Amino acid sequence: MTWIDTTIDELAAAEAWSYRAGATPATEPTALAALTLGVHGRTEAAERASRWLVEYQNVDGSLGINADQDAPHWPTSLAVLAWCAADAAANGSPRYSENIARATRWIDSVGGKPAERTADLGHDTTLIGWPWVEGTHSWMEPTAWCVLALKASGQGEHPRTREAVRLLIDRLLPEGGANYGNTWVLGQLLRPHLEPTGVALLALAGEEDQDGRIAKSRAWLASGLGPTTTAASLAYGLMGLAASDEVPRQADRWLADAAVQTRTLVGYQPRLTLLTLAALGAECPLITLPRQKVHG
Repeated sequence: MTWIDTTIDELAAAEAWSYRAGATPATEPTALAALTLGVHGRTEAAERASRWLVEYQNVDGSLGINADQDAPHWPTSLAVLAWCAADAAANGSPRYSENIARATRWIDSVGGKPAERTADLGHDTTLIGWPWVEGTHSWMEPTAWCVLALKASGQGEHPRTREAVRLLIDRLLPEGGANYGNTWVLGQLLRPHLEPTGVALLALAGEEDQDGRIAKSRAWLASGLGPTTTAASLAYGLMGLAASDEVPRQADRWLADAAVQTRTLVGYQPRLTLLTLAALGAECPLITLPRQKVHG
C-alpha cells in the first residue's frame, strides 16, 4: 500500500476534517478532502464532505473558518471548488448549483480595499481582488483562490476575474515569484516564497503577461523546490508547475519523502491531503476544474 492509498483511506474514514485531530471541523481541510476523495473515487466520503460545506454555508452564500467561527470568509472559494468538482462528477445531474451560485454572488459582492498609489509600495494598490478579511487590502492568495473558483464556475471572463488576474500578475516580483502580495516596500524588494507562488500560478494558468513575470515565476519556482521543501510549499509549488505541465521528474520521490516527514508533525492530515492532490499532477482538480468551466 502506498502513502497515497493510506492517506485516502484515512480521509475516507474520518468523521470530519479539521486542521488537527480532535479540533473543530473546518472549511479549508473539508473542501480539500472533498476534492481529493472525489478524484480518487471515494464518492460517499466526498459527498459527506460536500454536504458538511452546505450545512455551514451562511445565508449570504459565504462560509467561515470552521463550525464555530463563521468569519472571516476567505474559505468560501474553496467550497465552490469542492462543489464544482462534485457537480462535474455527477454526470449531468448537478446537486450544488444553488450553493455555487450563492457563494459566487458573495464572492462578487466583496473586494479588497483599494488605496491611492504611493512610492512606498511597488504594486498597483488600485487594483481590486480579495482580502483575507473583509474591509482590508487585497492579497495574493485569497485573490488566487477566488480566481480559481470563478473560473471553475464558468466566470473566467467576468470583469472581477479579469481585474484579479491583472492584480496577480502585478503582484508577481519583477524577476519571478510571489510574496504575500507586495513587491517593493519602502524601497526594499521583498523575497519570493514557494507557497504563494504556486497558488498564484494555479490561478494564472493559461494567462499571458507582457513582461514575462509568469514565466519567470515558473522558472524561480522550479529552481526552488527540492527534497527538503516542506509539505504545503512542495504541494502548492508542484501544483503550480503542473498547471503548465512542468512537473520536475523527481516530484514523486519528493512527495513520498515529504509524506513520511509530515506524519511526524501535529496536524499532519491537511498537509497529506495537499501532497495527495499534488501527486495527481496535471489531473489535479485545482488544475482541471478551471479549464473545464463545469458550471454556468
